[in-house]
Amino acid sequence: MARKFQNGDFSYVSHTISLACAANHDSVPFIELRQSLASQVSAISPFVDQLMRFILTLRKSDGSETEIEIALREALANAVIHGNGENSYKRVYVECRCYVDGEVSISVRDEGRGFSWNTVPNPTNPENRMFTHGRGIYLMKTLMDEVSFEDGGCVVRMRKDSNAGATAQRRSG
Repeated sequence: MARKFQNGDFSYVSHTISLACAANHDSVPFIELRQSLASQVSAISPFVDQLMRFILTLRKSDGSETEIEIALREALANAVIHGNGENSYKRVYVECRCYVDGEVSISVRDEGRGFSWNTVPNPTNPENRMFTHGRGIYLMKTLMDEVSFEDGGCVVRMRKDSNAGATAQRRSG
């Protein structure tokens, strides 16, 4: 069954949907959505709304949807503002996998120069608490089960389990 995940005419968003089936009995089947958006702050909210509808269509609600949404907004804001410098000619690329067991995996890639994510100050330290910025990475790491940075900081990968214990145990076993 094909579904159209579109609400309005978002000329700054492009997407493809692909269905991946398990190749062997240890793999968990998933549906993957690949999208890109222009590096405009105004594109983030409509993009997130659309992607969250996709996720909620495929994933049984377990109360963690708000956590996924906040982490996604932070990753996109960092990619648009810091990674691509709000250059509307640059794009942000997003891959979202929804596994049948409820796990959600999201990758956000920008076209910037990258950064050293481990040198970003901890916003919970007393000297940083009054800053009005610098909480995105902290929020992503707090809200998601796994967060990693690749390609010199141009790619952030995030993962959220529906039932963290059961999924992690099955994948490692």
